[in-house]
Amino acid sequence: MPPAMELRGAVALVTGASRGVGRAIAIGLAEAGASVACAARATDASPLRLPGTVDETVRVITERGGAALAVPTDLSKPAEVEAMVARTIAHFGRLDLLVNNAAITFPGDIDLPMKRWDLVMEVNLRAAVLAIKAALPGMLERRSGAILNLSSAAAVMPVPGLLVYGVSKAATERVTTGLAADVKPNGVAVNCLRIDVPIASEGFVYNAPELDKSDWEPTEVSAEAALWMLGRPPDFTGQVLGITDLRREHGVARSRLER
Repeated sequence: MPPAMELRGAVALVTGASRGVGRAIAIGLAEAGASVACAARATDASPLRLPGTVDETVRVITERGGAALAVPTDLSKPAEVEAMVARTIAHFGRLDLLVNNAAITFPGDIDLPMKRWDLVMEVNLRAAVLAIKAALPGMLERRSGAILNLSSAAAVMPVPGLLVYGVSKAATERVTTGLAADVKPNGVAVNCLRIDVPIASEGFVYNAPELDKSDWEPTEVSAEAALWMLGRPPDFTGQVLGITDLRREHGVARSRLER
Protein backbone atom coordinates (compact mmCIF):
# COMPACT_ATOMS: atom_id res chain seq x y z
CA MET A 1 0.00 0.00 0.00
CA PRO A 2 1.36 3.49 -0.83
CA PRO A 3 2.35 5.58 2.20
CA ALA A 4 -0.07 8.11 3.64
CA MET A 5 0.22 11.76 2.67
CA GLU A 6 2.55 13.40 5.20
CA LEU A 7 1.00 16.62 6.47
CA ARG A 8 4.06 17.63 8.49
CA GLY A 9 6.34 19.58 6.20
CA ALA A 10 3.73 19.90 3.46
CA VAL A 11 2.65 23.18 1.88
CA ALA A 12 -1.09 23.81 1.84
CA LEU A 13 -3.38 26.43 0.33
CA VAL A 14 -6.84 26.89 1.86
CA THR A 15 -9.45 29.17 0.30
CA GLY A 16 -12.06 30.87 2.45
CA ALA A 17 -9.58 30.82 5.33
CA SER A 18 -10.65 34.07 6.98
CA ARG A 19 -13.38 32.42 9.06
CA GLY A 20 -15.48 29.33 9.61
CA VAL A 21 -14.56 25.94 8.22
CA GLY A 22 -11.70 27.28 6.11
CA ARG A 23 -10.09 28.99 9.08
CA ALA A 24 -10.42 25.82 11.17
CA ILE A 25 -8.85 23.71 8.40
CA ALA A 26 -5.98 26.16 7.96
CA ILE A 27 -5.24 26.18 11.69
CA GLY A 28 -5.58 22.40 11.88
CA LEU A 29 -3.12 21.91 9.03
CA ALA A 30 -0.64 24.25 10.66
CA GLU A 31 -0.94 22.39 13.95
CA ALA A 32 -0.23 19.18 12.01
CA GLY A 33 3.02 20.72 10.80
CA ALA A 34 2.08 22.10 7.38
CA SER A 35 2.93 25.55 6.07
CA VAL A 36 -0.35 27.20 5.10
CA ALA A 37 -1.31 29.89 2.61
CA CYS A 38 -4.59 31.44 3.75
CA ALA A 39 -6.69 32.93 0.98
CA ALA A 40 -9.88 35.01 1.19
CA ARG A 41 -11.17 38.48 0.40
CA ALA A 42 -11.32 39.75 3.98
CA THR A 43 -8.15 41.39 5.29
CA ASP A 44 -7.38 43.67 8.22
CA ALA A 45 -7.20 46.57 5.79
CA SER A 46 -10.39 45.59 3.99
CA PRO A 47 -12.68 43.57 6.31
CA LEU A 48 -16.13 42.31 5.40
CA ARG A 49 -19.41 42.41 7.31
CA LEU A 50 -18.78 39.07 8.98
CA PRO A 51 -15.91 38.77 11.49
CA GLY A 52 -12.60 37.26 10.47
CA THR A 53 -9.72 38.08 8.11
CA VAL A 54 -6.87 36.11 6.57
CA ASP A 55 -4.49 38.24 8.60
CA GLU A 56 -6.18 37.13 11.83
CA THR A 57 -5.91 33.47 10.79
CA VAL A 58 -2.22 33.90 10.00
CA ARG A 59 -1.65 35.56 13.38
CA VAL A 60 -3.25 32.62 15.19
CA ILE A 61 -1.03 30.18 13.29
CA THR A 62 2.21 32.12 13.75
CA GLU A 63 1.54 32.81 17.43
CA ARG A 64 1.33 29.04 17.90
CA GLY A 65 4.65 28.55 16.16
CA GLY A 66 3.39 27.69 12.69
CA ALA A 67 4.21 29.04 9.25
CA ALA A 68 1.51 30.88 7.32
CA LEU A 69 1.01 33.40 4.54
CA ALA A 70 -1.97 35.70 4.00
CA VAL A 71 -3.02 35.76 0.34
CA PRO A 72 -5.82 38.30 -0.21
CA THR A 73 -7.87 36.95 -3.11
CA ASP A 74 -11.14 37.76 -4.83
CA LEU A 75 -12.13 34.36 -6.20
CA SER A 76 -14.58 35.90 -8.66
CA LYS A 77 -11.57 37.27 -10.60
CA PRO A 78 -9.70 34.57 -12.55
CA ALA A 79 -6.40 36.45 -12.56
CA GLU A 80 -6.46 36.66 -8.77
CA VAL A 81 -7.12 32.92 -8.46
CA GLU A 82 -4.11 32.13 -10.63
CA ALA A 83 -2.02 34.69 -8.74
CA MET A 84 -3.08 33.08 -5.43
CA VAL A 85 -1.54 29.76 -6.43
CA ALA A 86 1.52 31.40 -7.97
CA ARG A 87 2.18 33.45 -4.84
CA THR A 88 1.89 30.38 -2.62
CA ILE A 89 4.42 28.49 -4.74
CA ALA A 90 6.74 31.49 -4.96
CA HIS A 91 6.71 31.92 -1.17
CA PHE A 92 6.92 28.30 -0.02
CA GLY A 93 8.59 26.69 -3.05
CA ARG A 94 5.79 24.29 -3.98
CA LEU A 95 2.17 23.37 -3.27
CA ASP A 96 1.28 19.92 -1.92
CA LEU A 97 -2.28 20.34 -0.61
CA LEU A 98 -5.10 22.40 -2.12
CA VAL A 99 -8.32 22.86 -0.17
CA ASN A 100 -11.13 24.45 -2.18
CA ASN A 101 -13.37 25.55 0.67
CA ALA A 102 -14.57 29.06 -0.18
CA ALA A 103 -18.19 29.47 -1.26
CA ILE A 104 -20.88 32.11 -1.42
CA THR A 105 -24.60 32.08 -1.96
CA PHE A 106 -27.63 34.34 -2.17
CA PRO A 107 -31.14 33.45 -1.00
CA GLY A 108 -33.39 32.46 -3.87
CA ASP A 109 -34.12 29.61 -6.24
CA ILE A 110 -35.06 29.87 -9.92
CA ASP A 111 -36.08 33.47 -9.26
CA LEU A 112 -32.49 34.43 -8.43
CA PRO A 113 -31.21 37.04 -10.93
CA MET A 114 -28.73 35.55 -13.39
CA LYS A 115 -26.05 38.05 -12.34
CA ARG A 116 -26.09 36.51 -8.85
CA TRP A 117 -26.42 32.97 -10.21
CA ASP A 118 -23.30 33.52 -12.33
CA LEU A 119 -21.35 35.00 -9.40
CA VAL A 120 -22.09 31.97 -7.20
CA MET A 121 -20.96 29.62 -9.96
CA GLU A 122 -17.81 31.70 -10.56
CA VAL A 123 -16.75 31.62 -6.91
CA ASN A 124 -17.93 28.15 -5.90
CA LEU A 125 -17.07 26.18 -9.04
CA ARG A 126 -15.02 28.08 -11.59
CA ALA A 127 -12.50 29.41 -9.07
CA ALA A 128 -11.95 25.91 -7.71
CA VAL A 129 -11.32 24.58 -11.22
CA LEU A 130 -8.90 27.42 -11.96
CA ALA A 131 -7.03 26.80 -8.71
CA ILE A 132 -6.77 23.11 -9.54
CA LYS A 133 -5.47 23.87 -13.02
CA ALA A 134 -2.79 26.13 -11.53
CA ALA A 135 -1.81 23.72 -8.75
CA LEU A 136 -1.78 20.47 -10.73
CA PRO A 137 1.37 20.83 -12.88
CA GLY A 138 3.69 20.81 -9.86
CA MET A 139 1.82 17.95 -8.21
CA LEU A 140 1.92 15.87 -11.37
CA GLU A 141 5.62 16.57 -11.84
CA ARG A 142 6.39 15.44 -8.28
CA ARG A 143 3.84 12.60 -8.53
CA SER A 144 2.48 13.65 -5.17
CA GLY A 145 -0.28 15.88 -3.88
CA ALA A 146 -3.81 16.03 -2.55
CA ILE A 147 -6.78 18.15 -3.54
CA LEU A 148 -9.82 18.40 -1.27
CA ASN A 149 -13.00 20.07 -2.46
CA LEU A 150 -15.75 20.93 0.01
CA SER A 151 -19.39 20.27 -0.72
CA SER A 152 -22.71 20.36 1.08
CA ALA A 153 -25.82 18.30 1.65
CA ALA A 154 -27.46 20.84 -0.67
CA ALA A 155 -25.70 19.02 -3.53
CA VAL A 156 -27.93 15.98 -3.13
CA MET A 157 -31.13 17.24 -1.53
CA PRO A 158 -33.38 20.23 -2.20
CA VAL A 159 -32.88 23.03 0.31
CA PRO A 160 -35.30 25.94 -0.13
CA GLY A 161 -33.47 29.09 -1.15
CA LEU A 162 -30.22 27.31 -2.05
CA LEU A 163 -30.78 26.09 -5.60
CA VAL A 164 -27.72 27.67 -7.21
CA TYR A 165 -25.56 26.79 -4.21
CA GLY A 166 -26.66 23.17 -4.48
CA VAL A 167 -26.02 23.13 -8.23
CA SER A 168 -22.50 24.52 -7.71
CA LYS A 169 -21.76 21.86 -5.10
CA ALA A 170 -23.17 19.02 -7.20
CA ALA A 171 -20.87 20.16 -9.99
CA THR A 172 -17.96 20.30 -7.55
CA GLU A 173 -18.58 16.67 -6.62
CA ARG A 174 -18.60 15.67 -10.29
CA VAL A 175 -15.35 17.56 -10.92
CA THR A 176 -13.86 15.65 -8.01
CA THR A 177 -14.70 12.18 -9.30
CA GLY A 178 -13.76 12.96 -12.90
CA LEU A 179 -10.44 14.59 -12.04
CA ALA A 180 -9.55 11.84 -9.57
CA ALA A 181 -9.76 9.23 -12.31
CA ASP A 182 -7.58 11.34 -14.60
CA VAL A 183 -4.73 11.97 -12.18
CA LYS A 184 -4.74 8.79 -10.08
CA PRO A 185 -1.91 7.23 -12.16
CA ASN A 186 0.22 10.25 -11.27
CA GLY A 187 -0.07 9.83 -7.50
CA VAL A 188 -2.36 12.81 -6.90
CA ALA A 189 -5.45 12.26 -4.76
CA VAL A 190 -8.66 14.23 -5.33
CA ASN A 191 -11.49 13.92 -2.83
CA CYS A 192 -14.55 15.79 -1.66
CA LEU A 193 -15.81 16.38 1.88
CA ARG A 194 -19.56 16.91 2.00
CA ILE A 195 -20.64 18.97 5.00
CA ASP A 196 -23.86 17.20 5.91
CA VAL A 197 -24.23 18.14 9.58
CA PRO A 198 -24.95 21.66 10.86
CA ILE A 199 -21.69 23.49 11.49
CA ALA A 200 -21.63 26.72 13.48
CA SER A 201 -19.52 28.70 11.04
CA GLU A 202 -19.93 32.46 11.08
CA GLY A 203 -21.54 32.46 7.64
CA PHE A 204 -24.02 29.68 8.41
CA VAL A 205 -24.98 31.30 11.72
CA TYR A 206 -25.37 34.71 10.07
CA ASN A 207 -27.53 33.37 7.26
CA ALA A 208 -29.84 31.41 9.56
CA PRO A 209 -30.62 33.71 12.50
CA GLU A 210 -34.00 32.07 13.07
CA LEU A 211 -32.64 28.55 13.74
CA ASP A 212 -31.83 26.95 17.07
CA LYS A 213 -28.07 26.38 16.98
CA SER A 214 -27.69 24.52 20.27
CA ASP A 215 -26.95 21.24 18.48
CA TRP A 216 -24.67 22.65 15.78
CA GLU A 217 -21.12 21.32 15.68
CA PRO A 218 -18.05 23.56 16.04
CA THR A 219 -15.95 24.14 12.93
CA GLU A 220 -13.21 21.92 14.36
CA VAL A 221 -15.34 18.87 13.46
CA SER A 222 -15.10 19.78 9.79
CA ALA A 223 -11.37 20.42 10.13
CA GLU A 224 -10.84 16.99 11.69
CA ALA A 225 -12.68 15.39 8.77
CA ALA A 226 -10.72 17.40 6.21
CA LEU A 227 -7.33 16.59 7.71
CA TRP A 228 -8.17 12.90 7.86
CA MET A 229 -9.06 12.87 4.15
CA LEU A 230 -5.97 14.87 3.18
CA GLY A 231 -3.74 12.49 5.09
CA ARG A 232 -4.84 9.31 3.29
CA PRO A 233 -2.57 7.42 0.85
CA PRO A 234 -2.87 8.48 -2.81
CA ASP A 235 -4.98 5.45 -3.73
CA PHE A 236 -7.69 6.90 -1.46
CA THR A 237 -9.10 9.09 -4.21
CA GLY A 238 -12.33 9.90 -6.02
CA GLN A 239 -14.20 9.77 -2.72
CA VAL A 240 -17.19 11.99 -1.95
CA LEU A 241 -17.83 11.49 1.75
CA GLY A 242 -20.02 13.28 4.24
CA ILE A 243 -19.16 13.78 7.88
CA THR A 244 -21.85 11.20 8.68
CA ASP A 245 -20.05 8.71 6.36
CA LEU A 246 -16.72 9.36 8.05
CA ARG A 247 -18.22 8.86 11.49
CA ARG A 248 -19.95 5.62 10.53
CA GLU A 249 -17.21 4.07 8.41
CA HIS A 250 -14.00 5.41 9.95
CA GLY A 251 -14.82 6.82 13.39
CA VAL A 252 -13.62 10.25 12.27
CA ALA A 253 -15.02 13.70 13.19
CA ARG A 254 -17.17 12.41 16.01
CA SER A 255 -19.66 14.83 17.46
CA ARG A 256 -18.18 17.27 19.93
CA LEU A 257 -21.63 17.48 21.52
CA GLU A 258 -21.35 13.91 22.77
CA ARG A 259 -17.93 14.33 24.38
